[in-house]
Amino acid sequence: MPQLKDRHFHTVADLIQARIGIQIPETKRTMVEGRLRKRMRALDLDSLKAYGDHLFDDGHLAEEFVHIIDCVTTNKTDFFREPAHFEHLRDDLVPLLCRRRGGNPRLKIWSAAASTGAEAYTLAMILQDMIVAGYGFSYAILGTDISTEVLRVAAEAIYPEEMLVQIPPAFRRRYVMTSRDPARKLGRIVPELRSHVHFQRLNLMDASYAVDQDVDVIFCRNVLIYFDKDTQKAVLGRLAQHLRPGGFLIVGHSESMAGTGVPGLEQVSSTIFRRARDLIQ
Repeated sequence: MPQLKDRHFHTVADLIQARIGIQIPETKRTMVEGRLRKRMRALDLDSLKAYGDHLFDDGHLAEEFVHIIDCVTTNKTDFFREPAHFEHLRDDLVPLLCRRRGGNPRLKIWSAAASTGAEAYTLAMILQDMIVAGYGFSYAILGTDISTEVLRVAAEAIYPEEMLVQIPPAFRRRYVMTSRDPARKLGRIVPELRSHVHFQRLNLMDASYAVDQDVDVIFCRNVLIYFDKDTQKAVLGRLAQHLRPGGFLIVGHSESMAGTGVPGLEQVSSTIFRRARDLIQ
C-alpha cells in the first residue's frame, strides 16, 4: 500500500513536535501511517499518498491538523492507574490541604493529560468517597487534553466493561451505571460525579493556559515522557504557575526526574512536587 511521501511524513512529524511537543522519529513511521489511514478512509481517499496531497498540495493542512493530532497521539489510560498516587491524595494531601485552608474549602484538581477521562473520574471517586466518609470540603475537577476525540469520550463518560473492571468493586457499585442490555457491556459514570468534572481542550505547548491559578493539585502523568528535557521543564514551569502556593504537582513514576530543577517546585517525594510559597518566574 502506498505510503506518505517522505517530505510529507517529515513535515507532519516536524509540525507535531513544534506544536504539541511529541517527537516522531522515523522508527515510528509505520505506526503513524497506520493511524492516519483512518482519516484517509474517512475522507474517501484511496491511499496515504493521496492523503498527503490533500494536506499539502490541495491546501487542507490547517483544517485537518486537529484530526492528525487525534490520530497520532497515544491515549493509554486506565482507572486507578499508579494507585499509590490516589492513596497519597486520600491519606495525606487532601487532609493536609483541608487543615491548611480551614472551614469547608473548595478543592480544585487538574488532570492535565486527561485522555478519555479515567484519571479525572478516578479522582472524583476518591474525593466523593471522602465526603461520604465525613470530610468537609467540596471539589471541582478539570480534565484537559490536546485531542478533541478523547475529550468527547471523556465528557460522555461511557466506557467498555474491560476498562471498568479496574475500578474497585465498592466504587463500581456506587459510581458506575451499567447498561440494561448486558450484551452491550458498557457502563457510565454516575451524574453525581460527572457534575464535578469539566473537560476542555488544552495544548501543553502553549505559552499560557486558560486555567485558574489557584489549583490545589495537578496530575500530569505519563505525558512528559513524549517531550524532550527542555520541553518537560518548560511545561512543568507553566503548570506550577497555576498551583496555589503550597499546592502539589504529581508526575508519573517514569517521569520523576522531569520536575527536578524546575524553578518554584520543591520535590517532596520521587513523583510529587510542591509549589514554593514564592514562585520564581
